Amino acid sequence: MTDVTGLPLPAELAARARDLLAGRAEPVPTRDAATVVILRGSATPEVYLLRRKATMAFAAGAYVFPGGSVDARDTDQAVAWAGPSPAEWGTVFNASEQVARGLVCAAVRETFEESGVLLAGPGPGSVVADTTGDDWESDRLALIDRSLGFADFLARRGLVLRSDLLKPWAHWITPEIEHRRFDTRFFVAVLPEGQRTRDVGGEADQVAWKRPAEAIELAHRGEIFLMPPTYHTLSELAAHDGVAGILAEPREIVPIMPRAVEIQGEMRLVTR
Repeated sequence: MTDVTGLPLPAELAARARDLLAGRAEPVPTRDAATVVILRGSATPEVYLLRRKATMAFAAGAYVFPGGSVDARDTDQAVAWAGPSPAEWGTVFNASEQVARGLVCAAVRETFEESGVLLAGPGPGSVVADTTGDDWESDRLALIDRSLGFADFLARRGLVLRSDLLKPWAHWITPEIEHRRFDTRFFVAVLPEGQRTRDVGGEADQVAWKRPAEAIELAHRGEIFLMPPTYHTLSELAAHDGVAGILAEPREIVPIMPRAVEIQGEMRLVTR
């Protein structure tokens, strides 16, 4: 969604956009969130996508990357940590050290909850080789229902979070026209050797590995629905020949918040 003509808004959102522009409504506050693009393969990388259930209040039916809101316990300083520090991540994302800690923890936690992939290991140079089995599944479900905190999960298993396995990619803020809004930092990570994703439940009813260009083509044909940040990210990834190029790309993280504008009497959502 880089075209200045933007996307036409449905009637309900168009009406809200006009109310916001006229000062008759106020935007709802955002919630900090993290999203992780999991890559596999090398020469022709694929990304892991989940289709959100049609019953979800936000982005129903959309294909998205794993991710979600920061939980209050994600900022716990007891989280065992290896790799760039929260302060360093704060510099990258122009955020406080506490917010950055929460974002990175949420990225790792949500990735495990929604895909079974765990970016953690027994030490700073290792990573968990296998997260299958009933005991791992029990912990995953306990994290989802919040009966288990992420710091306690890592401590009990003698693991450290590997922040060096994450690459910062982007920063998207939900448009003011939406009733649910997120301030989301995007990360990229490679599927650790030995680990595999699994078809997990929860907020998704379907999962798939797709080449970025393939996912974009499916969206153009109307076979899948992609939200603007997902579409934009896939377009950027599709410009690379392999994972090495993606990981090597220098990124300047600047906030992007699509906005509603009126073009020839029609309300549209644009990113610039």
